[in-house]
Amino acid sequence: MKFSGKNVLITGSSRGIGADIAQVLASYGLKVWINYRSSENEANEVKQKIIQAGGEAGVIGFDVSDEDAFVSAIKEIVAQDGELSYLVNNAGITKDKLAIRMKTDEFMAVIEANLKSAFIGCREALKVMSKKRFGSVVNIASIVGETGNAGQTNYSASKGGMIAMSKSFALEAAPRGIRYNTITPGFIATEMTEILKDEVKEGFISRIPLGRFGNPEEVAQAVAFLLSDHSSYITGETLKVNGGMSM
Repeated sequence: MKFSGKNVLITGSSRGIGADIAQVLASYGLKVWINYRSSENEANEVKQKIIQAGGEAGVIGFDVSDEDAFVSAIKEIVAQDGELSYLVNNAGITKDKLAIRMKTDEFMAVIEANLKSAFIGCREALKVMSKKRFGSVVNIASIVGETGNAGQTNYSASKGGMIAMSKSFALEAAPRGIRYNTITPGFIATEMTEILKDEVKEGFISRIPLGRFGNPEEVAQAVAFLLSDHSSYITGETLKVNGGMSM
């Protein structure tokens, strides 16, 4: 995989899919900034794995929904590296509940953590990347942002909004040589899916044409492609990584 930039910030990368994204991007030679909100030990473990594999990584803690903290973090990265070449907005939360029982603050908490934070990251990246007229951003949305899902009105709204927002950023950033794309993972094998009962897993798998859950590295490799020079003529697109579940 070929990259013209030198570093990347991945929000929510101390564990789960974000940690795999960090390790895959580091394996391609990028300096990786691992973001965490509360899991500092886990973030440092990811950093050590990257360093032991011969990569370069830094750890930077902040709450992505805190605008001042996000802005300061990007300034710190630029101060140390001289640039921010790539950004992956991966951090997010869920607060699942049927809509009829969902309180407004439960809806807004997910919008703030998922959609507002991605907006801040996209905006600040555009400011920084515009100086070199180069950069690429990948936003991690979800299949439910395209299909909806019972019990996830707030999460679906945040991820659907991320898809539309990415297209708008892509239009504004294209004249500056900066690209914005989105990935919508389907059911990915993580700690969250491991705790599901076998019959529940089988029910989900029966709806997936490829007949299995995806794995985090498959999402990470898709991220690497969309950030890299190999996708230099792709912007404003949504790449579905879902085993054919939503065609």
